[in-house]
Amino acid sequence: MPRKVRELRAELQKAGFVKLPGKGSHTKWQHPLVPGTVVVSGHDGSDAQPYQEKQVRDALQALTEARKKP
Repeated sequence: MPRKVRELRAELQKAGFVKLPGKGSHTKWQHPLVPGTVVVSGHDGSDAQPYQEKQVRDALQALTEARKKP
């Protein structure tokens, strides 16, 4: 069963990502240690698409690796 969009957003926020202004149901998330932004689209109650879950997973992995570097 796919996770909800609200869960992806909460996970990014918990990891320290900051929400940038966006249009409509699109939200952009940025972290100073991770290059680029993560865009999560959809309303909070919507099911997350597999590509969205992968984007969030990749961003969190990049953050973990960036924190390991001296």
